[in-house]
Amino acid sequence: MEKHVVVILPHPDDEAFGAAGTIARFREEGVPVTYLCGTLGEMGRNMGNPTFATRETLPKIRKEELIAACKVLDIELNMLGYRDKTLEFEAREEVAKDLLARLEKIEPSLVITHYPDHAVHPDHNAFGAAAIEAVRLMDAEKRPKVWAQAITNTRVEDIGEADISIDITPFFEKKLATIMAHTSQASGVLGSINQVAADMEEIVKKNLSVEQFYTWNFNK
Repeated sequence: MEKHVVVILPHPDDEAFGAAGTIARFREEGVPVTYLCGTLGEMGRNMGNPTFATRETLPKIRKEELIAACKVLDIELNMLGYRDKTLEFEAREEVAKDLLARLEKIEPSLVITHYPDHAVHPDHNAFGAAAIEAVRLMDAEKRPKVWAQAITNTRVEDIGEADISIDITPFFEKKLATIMAHTSQASGVLGSINQVAADMEEIVKKNLSVEQFYTWNFNK
């Protein structure tokens, strides 16, 4: 059983689509989970369907949605205040130092983040790399495991099959509720996943019922 899980992802909704079922399973086991969310996704293009946000109101809306999603999952939320779509330009060592300080306080047994270069979005790749660097800098005896999530279409060809595959069907309702808490993004993201199916619940069940991760090897 894990002692404490820390999720390090850059955007509001990354936790919902990528790891909400896994997080829900840990919470049911009584494991504390802390989400270190890098940005507020304030540069995103999804504004709701029908549209209800503007470029000016989006940061406040995304923040409120993120807080609501974390309440659904019953997890602690730390908003780190980085600017959306600029993480790739931040000095990795500085971001890693910031994350390292937070990890040393929490002392997690497991960190969940994105797999660098296999996470599609530049923010995902940059923040995942910084998170892994932060863990690498920790004392080896206190270093938590890292589960990295790869989502590129070439991931199996490039890095092989994921070694952790979690059927989150028992936690489907919690995952769907977490996704729907991100009201301004849910329909847009789900529509991009499946433009045929009209039922959001159907899309989530069909496409997001398994969450996969790669255990990061610090000796490679």
